[in-house]
Amino acid sequence: MLKRLAAIFQAKANKALDRLEDPREMLDLSYEKQVEMLRDVKRGIVEVTAARRRLELQAEELRAKLPTFDAQAMQALKNGREDLARIALERKASTQAQIESFEAQVANLRAEQEQLVQAEQRLQAKVEAFRTRKEVLKAQYTAAKATVRIGEAVTGLSEEMTDVGYAIQRAEDRTAQLKSRGQAIQELLESGVLEDSLGGTTGIDRELEALGRQASIDAELERLRAAMAAGEANR
Repeated sequence: MLKRLAAIFQAKANKALDRLEDPREMLDLSYEKQVEMLRDVKRGIVEVTAARRRLELQAEELRAKLPTFDAQAMQALKNGREDLARIALERKASTQAQIESFEAQVANLRAEQEQLVQAEQRLQAKVEAFRTRKEVLKAQYTAAKATVRIGEAVTGLSEEMTDVGYAIQRAEDRTAQLKSRGQAIQELLESGVLEDSLGGTTGIDRELEALGRQASIDAELERLRAAMAAGEANR
């Protein structure tokens, strides 16, 4: 019995572990993580592109101011104000430096954007390849699990078959015990060791009753013989 209980417990424990360690769920979880990483890269590309575009717009705005500084310097020289012309040209030079700084940052962001796009493409390809592989593995696992379950059911190794076999064995054992007990009680009743609670007689009582009935039959036969003999004598 202990071996059977251990087998049942082991079967239930293995089934619980299978549910906890289902590789199909692990594959789906890994795929979701990769998809989330891909989303992060895409968001990064959008953010870098937006930042680059903002810098380009700022550089364009500054570039549009350069002719104004030239006009201001020219007007100051016409009015004999070289000092004002110098200030206008200094502003132009400062603005030009800002434009160059923006352009450098734009170039860096464009390079970063290109790298992110390439990384996104590579990651996209990997995610698609993993998704295909994941579905294949899930299908193979499902098929293998079904095959094992069918094999276990056929050979009686599954949990259900173990429980059924245990129940059948218990029923057979109990039936054999009851039959043995019934036979023992019947033998004791017949031997007179136990009294019949319903009839109130023992085996000895039944033998005595049988002897009594035999004696009565013998007496009846003697009576009939005597009657026949008397009839013949009267003739």
